[in-house]
Amino acid sequence: MYLYHFGLRELPFTLTPNTSFYCDLQVHHEALEVLSTALKTGEGFIKVTGEVGTGKTLLCRKLLNEIPDHFVTAYIPNPYLSPAELRQAIASELNIENAASLDQHKLTQVIEHELLRINQLGRSVVILLDEAQALPQESLEALRLFSNLETESRKLVHLILMGQPELDERLASRELRQLRQRITFSYTLRTLGEDELGRYLHHRLQIAGYKGPPMFNAKFVHWLHQGSRGVPRLANVLAHKALLAAYGAGRHHLLVKDIKAAVHDTEDASPLGAAPWVWTLLGAVLGIVVVLVAAWGMGWIAL
Repeated sequence: MYLYHFGLRELPFTLTPNTSFYCDLQVHHEALEVLSTALKTGEGFIKVTGEVGTGKTLLCRKLLNEIPDHFVTAYIPNPYLSPAELRQAIASELNIENAASLDQHKLTQVIEHELLRINQLGRSVVILLDEAQALPQESLEALRLFSNLETESRKLVHLILMGQPELDERLASRELRQLRQRITFSYTLRTLGEDELGRYLHHRLQIAGYKGPPMFNAKFVHWLHQGSRGVPRLANVLAHKALLAAYGAGRHHLLVKDIKAAVHDTEDASPLGAAPWVWTLLGAVLGIVVVLVAAWGMGWIAL
């Protein structure tokens, strides 16, 4: 790939939510502050929503890495689960033995007993659900019932819902009004501004080991911002493809055509408004470059 070509230790624009690449931009800093404050004040339900690719899963990982030791965490990354499956997942995260052999009533009792035991040790349980918009309504209701558990002084469990905007639409329904009223802290992740995107791209290159001259100048950032709409995940895809194009051409610097070809080659990117045949041609060239680089990497051809 282009690692050694650009003097990198690792790929800077992968889609894996790697917390070592976390960039402390205002929007993500504020979200973490909301989560931290809500947990410190003992709130039961906390909600963070954002469009696809705005960094929700990375925030989950960052929070899990930095949460104080007096919290016991249960992370549910894919909550498309029935109430029974959800209870089993929570029991597994809390290391409850033989949970699979228990009926639902008994399992609920065992989970409640474990929450009380943890509370008596001076600790609290945080259940963190990513992609919470996928939770069936019955499972959301099961979570609400867990949130009822409390001592005279504090909640036994804190629930953090991370989800796409569809989660807000679901919570707006009359059937879920009881749960909605229990959400005391919420935050909406916005997309990045142009200056923020520039910082984000520069930061990821630095973390990956890049030490050369600035790779993304203001013009390149502008085009990337327009194509990605400020969505970090989409910006990663475009930046990666642009670097691939430069590498395929044997250059150590980017050209505007690399950015524009990457935008045209990416299905979800916003068009940049140029003549369609130009970007069709550039996109085709980039596609050929990607295929050739992949073939070279597998030893099929020599470049």
